[in-house]
Amino acid sequence: MKRRSTALLSLAALLGAALTALPAAQAGADEVEQVRNGGFDSTTDPWWTSNVTAVPADGRLCADVPGGTVNRWDSAVGQDAITLVKGSSYRFSFDASGVPEGHVVRAIVGLGVSPYDTWYEATPVLDESGDDAYSYTFTSPVDSTQGQVAFQVGGSADPWRFCLDDVSLVGGVPPEVYRPDTGPRVRVNQVAYLPSGPKNATLVTDATTKLPWQLKNAAGTTVAHGWTVPRGVDVSSGQNVHSLDFGAYRTRATGLTLVADGETSRPFDIGTAAYERLGLDAVKYYYTQRSGTAIRDDLRPGYGRAAGHAGVAPNQGDTDVPCQPGVCDYRLDVSGGWYDAGDHGKYVVNGGIATWELLSTYERALHTRTGEPSRLGDGTLGLPESGNHVPDVLDEARWELDFLLKMQVPDGQPLAGMAHHKIHDEQWTGLPLLPGADPQKRELHPPTTTATLNLAATAAQAARLYRPYDKAFAARALTAARKAWAAALAHPDVHADPADGTGGGAYNDDDATDEFYWAAAELYLTTGEKRFADQVTASPLHTADIFVPNGFDWSRTAAAARLDLALVPSRLPGRDKVRRSVVRGADTYLATLTAQPYGMPYAPDDNRYDWGSAHQVLNNAVVIATAYDLTGASAYRDGAVQSIDYVLGRNALNISYVTGYGEVAAQRQHSRWYAHQLDPNLPSPPPGTLAGGPNSSIQDPYAQSMLQGCVGQFCYIDDIQSWSTNETAINWNAALTRLASFVADQG
Repeated sequence: MKRRSTALLSLAALLGAALTALPAAQAGADEVEQVRNGGFDSTTDPWWTSNVTAVPADGRLCADVPGGTVNRWDSAVGQDAITLVKGSSYRFSFDASGVPEGHVVRAIVGLGVSPYDTWYEATPVLDESGDDAYSYTFTSPVDSTQGQVAFQVGGSADPWRFCLDDVSLVGGVPPEVYRPDTGPRVRVNQVAYLPSGPKNATLVTDATTKLPWQLKNAAGTTVAHGWTVPRGVDVSSGQNVHSLDFGAYRTRATGLTLVADGETSRPFDIGTAAYERLGLDAVKYYYTQRSGTAIRDDLRPGYGRAAGHAGVAPNQGDTDVPCQPGVCDYRLDVSGGWYDAGDHGKYVVNGGIATWELLSTYERALHTRTGEPSRLGDGTLGLPESGNHVPDVLDEARWELDFLLKMQVPDGQPLAGMAHHKIHDEQWTGLPLLPGADPQKRELHPPTTTATLNLAATAAQAARLYRPYDKAFAARALTAARKAWAAALAHPDVHADPADGTGGGAYNDDDATDEFYWAAAELYLTTGEKRFADQVTASPLHTADIFVPNGFDWSRTAAAARLDLALVPSRLPGRDKVRRSVVRGADTYLATLTAQPYGMPYAPDDNRYDWGSAHQVLNNAVVIATAYDLTGASAYRDGAVQSIDYVLGRNALNISYVTGYGEVAAQRQHSRWYAHQLDPNLPSPPPGTLAGGPNSSIQDPYAQSMLQGCVGQFCYIDDIQSWSTNETAINWNAALTRLASFVADQG
């Protein structure tokens, strides 16, 4: 399965990242206390310190932490030679205080030698009393006699005092069972249903026969009623569920609730205003992701910050970036663009699909019966560029497009015309870390065929959409697209190294067939040239069934080609077959939606939810929405509209995966600057930010400590440490943008 590859945040990333073998521990070692002198009664031995002054103080270890550090691990206290046994459960506990209060300590259990892997971490916010005891349980994923317990206390601008006592790591304890608070058993779209749209809910119950339900208004009066439909055990959650359909009720209202089986749902509205807001907020997200420019607080109150990676200390900047050693002997200005996700990296392959989906949201509005281009027009998004007579969505996408163009290898250099795969820090950084405070060296990574074709596709699409507003830019984009296409044809098998995941995700993909199909399609739609039409029709993907259960994303881009070939007017031979193929794909997703008691067009093989599953649900719904645009059949409209229910609360966890939307919504997404959970001076993610959602592989240590054995939809936790289930990403928000815009247009 192709997905983003992200390395674990290291315990001491400043010391290097070369793999070493982990020795096995002796059996039974987990039945004794592993920490030596955790009470600090008379000495601090065998604890070590790094960049702190530590002494015993009243039976505790107290450390004076200097100010002016950037990363958590810049100052630390720890103990090595800790033994752990794979599969054994441990209780990790300690008392800690901080003066002044409010400082965050990163308490970790991990590998004490390179590559310093983290096996468990916690990030308590300390007060001054010293009375707070912290206790956590986790299961060791490894055998090791080279473990480490450490408390990372750096990252503060001002000096402070950290005190520690009663540190313990005891094996053989029963594992703590994580039970998420899922609230009422009636699961609804917590935001809104369209007056003339479908209205469905899911009831979790042991009952096997139908039950009565009531729809109540804000005053508690029953305004509609009916009977549930038993659905049996839902494989995606392991729950016994019923379905509720109250679509016959079309009156606009706020504060409605559904009552069934003695449970009252969370409140919701019937109306359109929420989707008009969401369609804008999902795009406004990109402004605060911008690199290389200060974010204006007057435009995004609470989110203002200094420019990141603009070459101003401590940044080494993106205006003059070298390649990784041995990759090239030139330097490039690759400033600007969007930060890809919760880190400070910028990736052409993910930036490409995200830019395409934003541009396609606008292009769809130009060519369909319900599209409203003015919804994302000039002045709608509150951007610095607003008022320039260019649609704001094009202004925002331009910020990324300019960066993508800068990633092209210059003329006269080896692989000229190709695009560098990515640019990011030399080493991983910790949380929280504002972009303007990142001190790491930045590096260009080798060009790849997939990155080059992402550039070709998005630049070609841009050439036709920007032509009415900036002919010079449109021409430059088309020239770059042609050059990238020629370079990719000359170098069709240059792929990213899957091991190149230090400091940023690898985004490795060893099959560029889909990217060739996509780039040819965009070049044809822009130029109308026969040679590109021939490339499109000759591709093995042109007639293949590309609408797979996991949908499309950065590594599966053939759907981007097929959807645009179906929607954008052209004279492509056999275009009617292309359109019919999209409708067939929509039929498949619609059948999946109907079969799913939670009403989403997503049923991955073996119930293995993929990384970023929330956006895959939305992208599958985009295919259904496109079928409506092509046919006008109401079943496709209703299926697409119903699909958004899942990310807005109608799911097994009863949580909205969109920040700021719904009574209980994700708000602790993994991010270095939307990090309010770790630093009360920083904001939570802005409204309209989509969380990644359930991920059966739970790759991060925090999720592994809480979610072992999780089933499908339950493989998610709203915590900033869970980068595998709860990250934010530009391509995920692009899917939200596309579907939210469609739903708003149906109002």
